[in-house]
Amino acid sequence: MTLRRGLLTAGFAVVAAMLGWLLFVGLPRWYAPRPPGASPPPASSAAADPTQPARKIKARLFYVDPNGMRLTPVEHDITYAERPADQAREIIAAQIAPVDEPLVSAIPAATKLRALFVTDKGEAFVDLSGEVQSGHPGGSLNELLTIYTIVDALTENLPAITAVQVLVDGKEVETLAGHVDLRRPLAKNLTWIDETRTP
Repeated sequence: MTLRRGLLTAGFAVVAAMLGWLLFVGLPRWYAPRPPGASPPPASSAAADPTQPARKIKARLFYVDPNGMRLTPVEHDITYAERPADQAREIIAAQIAPVDEPLVSAIPAATKLRALFVTDKGEAFVDLSGEVQSGHPGGSLNELLTIYTIVDALTENLPAITAVQVLVDGKEVETLAGHVDLRRPLAKNLTWIDETRTP
């Protein structure tokens, strides 16, 4: 009887010790906040592989034709984005990027995309840096080609966008160079696109 009681007491002591360790040492370690700089847990095998190239889509961008009178469409690979506003940013970023000959951009050099948003009505507002005005060569035709490069790049590639208004340095402007009224969103106008030419 004494032996059994001693074994029971020893068993209870072992169980109590294990519970004590679990409550006061084990659990706090498992649930303690991760210290700064600690490595994150291994990524799931289902996670996307960052070494894989981003998905691309074809977009029609527009450049001045050799006669300087119209725009020529050119297909470019651009990064795919799910939301129309994000895809619009990718398109405009590609459209205003510097180009190599024989392509000629209607967008003045050094122009940057400051912001872009799309309303529920499908109107896009493209905010460009001041270089789009200060670097513009002037003239009604050049201004039309600049504006419709932006307008048609979005409306041609994104059916969700029905009209585009160009802003400069975050503000509405009357024109870029005195000819095209920019106080409202402009709809697609393919008059300035020459489909018969390729660069």
